[in-house]
Amino acid sequence: MKAITYAGKEQLLLEELSVPQITTDEALVKVKYGGICGTDMMIYAGVHPRAKTSLVMGHEFSGEITKISSGTSFKIGDKVAINPIRYCNECEPCRLGNYHICENLKYIGIDLQGGFAEYAKIPIENLHILSDKVKEDEAALIEPLAVAIHTVRRSQFKVGDNVTILGAGPIGILIGIIAKISGAAEVIISDVSKYRLEVAETYGLITVNSMEMDLIEKVKMTTKGVGSDVVFEVAGNQITANQMISAIKTQGEIMVVSVYKKAPIIDLANMHFRELSLSTTRCFSPKDFEAAIKFMEEGRIDISRLISHRLPIESFKEGFELVKESKNSLKLLFEL
Repeated sequence: MKAITYAGKEQLLLEELSVPQITTDEALVKVKYGGICGTDMMIYAGVHPRAKTSLVMGHEFSGEITKISSGTSFKIGDKVAINPIRYCNECEPCRLGNYHICENLKYIGIDLQGGFAEYAKIPIENLHILSDKVKEDEAALIEPLAVAIHTVRRSQFKVGDNVTILGAGPIGILIGIIAKISGAAEVIISDVSKYRLEVAETYGLITVNSMEMDLIEKVKMTTKGVGSDVVFEVAGNQITANQMISAIKTQGEIMVVSVYKKAPIIDLANMHFRELSLSTTRCFSPKDFEAAIKFMEEGRIDISRLISHRLPIESFKEGFELVKESKNSLKLLFEL
């Protein structure tokens, strides 16, 4: 089978590998689509702390079961989404049901062989059956949608709140969509990409190109000088680390979604005097993943506009360069 493997900093290979052999409680999935995520870009850049060479990348993917061990309700031909989280079920977070922050957490496509391959070996407990209402390509976005759902749920967001999102990548826009359908008064989203902001605008979000407009001034105008109730930081740089404090209202909440490559400088004194709350979020819970599937099956979210490119696996170099440049792409899918 063909597979994209990580070979070192900015070095990827398209290799011919043996189709994985399944054992007890596993299924062989014929991958249909796999999406490039920001974490994949960290691996590609050689800065992910856990990813090792010879890794088959990809943790946002969907497919169809072609082989499965006995003793399960799943069957050959089932269309499935893959929850990529593997947890130990022994540590304190796991014992409390917080599997997504397992102390020994592993991710398919990061710590374990992933979905940028024609076939993937998946534990049956990580499979979720999909109805025909979910399109095969859009099913690859269930994982990032689950991240957005978890992020909004974890925040102190309430119906009627004003929200600002810093970063209009796929996760940022999805957070905006979830906040909007959950009753936000106004949702402002900023970026430097005209293309990404145009897509965000189609979802009813107020867009700010930070290269052309003062974001803080726009937030103040929209909120009558008060500031946003909740700010979601999804860009991960020093500029947005500064903006998140300036955009928030007194006693508001900042939710950091980004994984920073370099630790930012945070103005804690400013936060202290205004009693600001700073929260973080990681991954998603099983409940969030199930909610993402339900949202898509019920047609509550038109996720298709977030897919900017569909490329064959042979175009893997072009795909990663498009996402690295980022201004003219959102979710890029490899078709397998």
